[in-house]
Amino acid sequence: MDNFGQLIITGIEGVALTAEEATFIKDEKIGGVILFAHNYTDPAQLAELVNNIQKLRDEYPLFIAVDHEGGRVIRFKSHFTQFPPMLELSKSGSPKLIYEVHEIMAKELAACGINLSFSPCCDILTNPDNKVIGDRAFGDNAEDVEKNISAAIRGLQTNGIISCAKHFPGHGGTTKDSHFDLPLVKTSLEEIKAIELQPFIKASKSRVEMMMMAHLMVDAIDHELPTTLSAKAYNFLRQETKFSKIVITDDLEMKAIADRYSIEESAVMAMKAGADILLYRFSADAMKALAAVREAVKTKAIKKDNLIEKLQRVENCKKEYLSTYQQVYIPKVGTAFNSPAAKKILDQYKQAQTTRPV
Repeated sequence: MDNFGQLIITGIEGVALTAEEATFIKDEKIGGVILFAHNYTDPAQLAELVNNIQKLRDEYPLFIAVDHEGGRVIRFKSHFTQFPPMLELSKSGSPKLIYEVHEIMAKELAACGINLSFSPCCDILTNPDNKVIGDRAFGDNAEDVEKNISAAIRGLQTNGIISCAKHFPGHGGTTKDSHFDLPLVKTSLEEIKAIELQPFIKASKSRVEMMMMAHLMVDAIDHELPTTLSAKAYNFLRQETKFSKIVITDDLEMKAIADRYSIEESAVMAMKAGADILLYRFSADAMKALAAVREAVKTKAIKKDNLIEKLQRVENCKKEYLSTYQQVYIPKVGTAFNSPAAKKILDQYKQAQTTRPV
């Protein structure tokens, strides 16, 4: 059997694997699992779930991913340090602080077996009315975002957590939320290059391991297809940022794509366009997507050599970060939380809030 399942990251339904999910992950050699709030009760349960997922691994461990940005985008609400949003922390003007925050995040995640964080946001908050990005951004200008992006990536990756820069080519100027609709970006190509792309270029130079393609309709790049499904968008990413590692789609079950294309259509289109990994919230659609990719290879709608290149990128990443994998020793999980370093940062933030002029 081929190992095209390595090009899929799937979600699961609950706090433990179902028999069907376990069979799918093991038999199809699935590349990774993304976890959400509905998969979590406490760190010990999370570690046990991750251990059980990794028992299904093939040659290398699976990516175990989560959206863990701080602020309102953090899936694990109890025990994990609840840091303020990045827009607030960046007001300190200290990339060192951003590094330290991401170092703590990395250690807490790694303690439970997580190895991939879909962060940081490289989006620039160019539209103050943008609610979907909002305080997730490091700032409203390229300079502020750039200097903090580098610190965030280093804080994660030097502490064993793979980092994913998102949402290419920049979600900060939109009004619509791609979870529910397809945002339209009318920004000129010159402005995109001069402003929106700069944090992604910085992320590439900072050796980030992944970039995430957003669900956007960017007229200046491709006026016919959303960026997730557009070869022009993936070529633009590679050429402009000089990024040669893994490009992953945003969740292909989001309405920006799912309301316009079937799961099978979008899977094949994204792979053909240039995505290395397809992301799904639930396994039912991940199964459909993988079957569609296999059929497209069989009918030569997708070139097998093209998928081999993608598999090589995935293997390179796993070889670098996951080759020394060990299962989590659950009795020690709790020692990673409530660290003095985390408490110090939160206390300093609270003190700054009380002394800040109104």
